Amino acid sequence: MKSFSSNIPNLMMMVRPKSFGFNHQTAESNSFQNQSVSENVNELAQQEFDQMVAKIAANNIELKVFDDIEPGLPDSVFPNNWISHIPNRAIVIYPMLTENRKKEVRSDIINWVKSQLRLEEQIDLRDSSLILEGTGSIVFDHLNKIAFAAISPRTSITLLNQLCQKIGYRSVSFESVDLKGGQIYHTNVMMSVGERFAIVCLESVPDIIERTMLKKELEEVGKEIIEISYAQMNAFAGNALEVCSTQAASYFLMSKTAENCLSENQKSAIEQYAKILSFDISTIEKVGGGSVRCMLAGFFNYPK
Repeated sequence: MKSFSSNIPNLMMMVRPKSFGFNHQTAESNSFQNQSVSENVNELAQQEFDQMVAKIAANNIELKVFDDIEPGLPDSVFPNNWISHIPNRAIVIYPMLTENRKKEVRSDIINWVKSQLRLEEQIDLRDSSLILEGTGSIVFDHLNKIAFAAISPRTSITLLNQLCQKIGYRSVSFESVDLKGGQIYHTNVMMSVGERFAIVCLESVPDIIERTMLKKELEEVGKEIIEISYAQMNAFAGNALEVCSTQAASYFLMSKTAENCLSENQKSAIEQYAKILSFDISTIEKVGGGSVRCMLAGFFNYPK
């Protein structure tokens, strides 16, 4: 069994969508979203969601699924943005950019997480006027107590630094942009940090000093860097998550779109550390502008 200090969550939480669709409120800052021409987009998203849940369960990865209970929340399928777990420390609740995303926060889910993890401490950042959208905005390396973040309308570096001061982490911030020069809306689109490796689109960091710093930070804590291109980032190859099963096996969860865009060398490099487990969530990706990592809130429920 992996130690409690592991960087890999072993308890997943997902929210089954009730009103999935194009979110007009978030579209300005998320260039990955696309309008859907399908009238049954929510039903298609639910089918993809259910297939993903079944495959996760079949691979002995502990998972809790909540049904969305409030209509009119097109992005509720992405719960990682409003809740996260700092291992052996606290649950963090985050301030979201748009009004319909603020409504996703649920006390029943928070209470369930606390009971599962036997945690009392809760850090609620929603009193701030600043925005920080959970493990979308922050890619944590809990093993080394580092918080990586790309500045954007959804990621306040000021609030990130305040959180890091509270939890005893060190922040590493930079700017990441798309091919048109617009800021990448969430850090977890361009990078993923596992226990011993990191997927990162270094070419999306235009400042050479920041790019060199990011690469050095990852290398100095012993991560093998598996670099992805802009095209692969746009196919959500960076929006993936390493998790631990009940059998202590490591899996790297990503979409079929992401897996299909990787080279054989890249896949071999990943599978030195974790087995790739992929899911067809093309509707959720195309319309919602988020992929597998966004759909998973990960918690660390290792024996103390």
